[in-house]
Amino acid sequence: MSEEADLDRDEKKQVDEYSNVPTSVIFEAIRREGDHELSRPLSALWWSGVAAGLAISTSVLAKGFLASILPHADWAAGITNLGYTVGFLIVILGRMQLFTENTITPILPLFLAPTRSNFAQTARLWGIVFAANLVGCMAAALVLVHGHILPEARFEGIVSISRHYAEASPFEHFAWGIPAGFLIAALVWILPRMESAGEVLMIVIVTYIIGLGGMSHVVAGSTELFVLVVGGELGLAPAVFGGILPALAGNVLGGTGIFAALTYAQVREEI
Repeated sequence: MSEEADLDRDEKKQVDEYSNVPTSVIFEAIRREGDHELSRPLSALWWSGVAAGLAISTSVLAKGFLASILPHADWAAGITNLGYTVGFLIVILGRMQLFTENTITPILPLFLAPTRSNFAQTARLWGIVFAANLVGCMAAALVLVHGHILPEARFEGIVSISRHYAEASPFEHFAWGIPAGFLIAALVWILPRMESAGEVLMIVIVTYIIGLGGMSHVVAGSTELFVLVVGGELGLAPAVFGGILPALAGNVLGGTGIFAALTYAQVREEI
């Protein structure tokens, strides 16, 4: 083992601050957060999930606003998808319950102790949060379509990006949902190490890549599909079975089946 440099107390403190945080420490921080979420009362999870569904819809609004003022050109997506980050910033910084974050947070305690009770608690959390997110998205769609709260030109921008999202086949939503789920889970894993300014930047970078890549995020995408359902352009069954459920499966596979499983595998011997 190499000898330590001769440093004073302040310098050693700086070294500790800049040292890499062990993976096992990050795992434990997220596991404790998962335990906290699993123990929260139903009403708290429900209303936080509804708020997240409403808030994530601002990603659709912001992207639609930008789409309404930009020409139809290949480069326009590089700007419109900056708007896609808005809802994620609100939801994540506001500590609201977003389903795709829960593909890793409560899963780590489950991996550590795969008991029947933990399975039941995880299923309860997933069911409540996912249903609440969809209710929030539907409420946002109803207000957007029937509330007449936006200028017609801006609303048309929202409709146009919603139509584009709905054009994908069920298999495409599933396949495109896998990297989206992986990236959101990776974002949750990274955030405990970030300072507040870095946290904002990391959320923007990761969610911008999801939007720019045309990936399928089940919650944000649900608002787009519900806008078309409420507007009479798409049936509820095609929206659910052709878009929402395939994206859900892809997000879970990417977030839980790939990222969370690999994360646990790398720390299993250490913990």
